[in-house]
Amino acid sequence: MLTYEDCIALSDLTDEEVEAIAEHDHIPRMVAAELGAYLVHTDKGVPMIQRFILEDIEHARKHGNELHALKLKLVLKHFVDNHTQLSNV
Repeated sequence: MLTYEDCIALSDLTDEEVEAIAEHDHIPRMVAAELGAYLVHTDKGVPMIQRFILEDIEHARKHGNELHALKLKLVLKHFVDNHTQLSNV
């Protein structure tokens, strides 16, 4: 049986990136790991995940949660640093 941690490792995403997808789509983290694993390996998926995180940042700011917005900015930076070159191949 695979654990949540196994699924994260197989997804090519960090736990924080999966959490951002879960937050955006209001879905359980395990489902977000599956969705993220699929999206991160498609041409349109990487920009879509970026948009999810940007929308999460905007939502946090709109609701006065600057600390969460800052955390998500770090998640976005890590995601961009590690995945945007893959979408340009």
